Amino acid sequence: MATPLKVEFQFDFGSPNAYLAECAIPQIERRTGIKFDYVPVLLGGIYKLTGNMSPAESLRGIKNKLEYLALETQRFIRRHNITRFRQNPFFPVNTLMLMRGAVAAQFEGVFEPYFRAAYHHMWEEPKKMDDVDVFKAAFTSSGIDIERLMARAQQDDVRKRLLELTNDAVARGALGSPTFFVGDEMFFGKDQLRDVEEEIVRQTSLVAKAS
Repeated sequence: MATPLKVEFQFDFGSPNAYLAECAIPQIERRTGIKFDYVPVLLGGIYKLTGNMSPAESLRGIKNKLEYLALETQRFIRRHNITRFRQNPFFPVNTLMLMRGAVAAQFEGVFEPYFRAAYHHMWEEPKKMDDVDVFKAAFTSSGIDIERLMARAQQDDVRKRLLELTNDAVARGALGSPTFFVGDEMFFGKDQLRDVEEEIVRQTSLVAKAS
């Protein structure tokens, strides 16, 4: 029996492009019948391990580049009818608490509500989510037992898991977020989602032919 196709969305809540990409994932899942695995990684750790940096830093001083990226972003937003996205005025936000919380939420079986709340408070009603008091108030307002998750997030297995996921992403070729893996094929950035979907269809077809 053929192994089911594994498709990963590697994300850090601090990446606006990961937020935008995730808005399009449900449409791809409906069209292909393949569910994405949501994999938390620490973007700061990836940058440190690869020597990469955010576009705001790496493209500073390059005439027209950031303006063009902003234009591409608006096109993406229109294409996918994204209506709730707002730039976070506190960007960049240190996401260590958020990402450990995501791993803790996976361990505790409450990932979906935690994930939705985190993105809501980062990119829909944006807040300074690396401020502990703001962080607690935001998740509490969304009905999350954040005190329990914060305590869980401090445990060694959560810390170790986030580190392992981040190191594994880099070992497989990741250099930022969002990164997608369709089987062993890697795609970086929200603008590669069309290619991601094409690869899902291609590999699904191959699996069907082999079975």
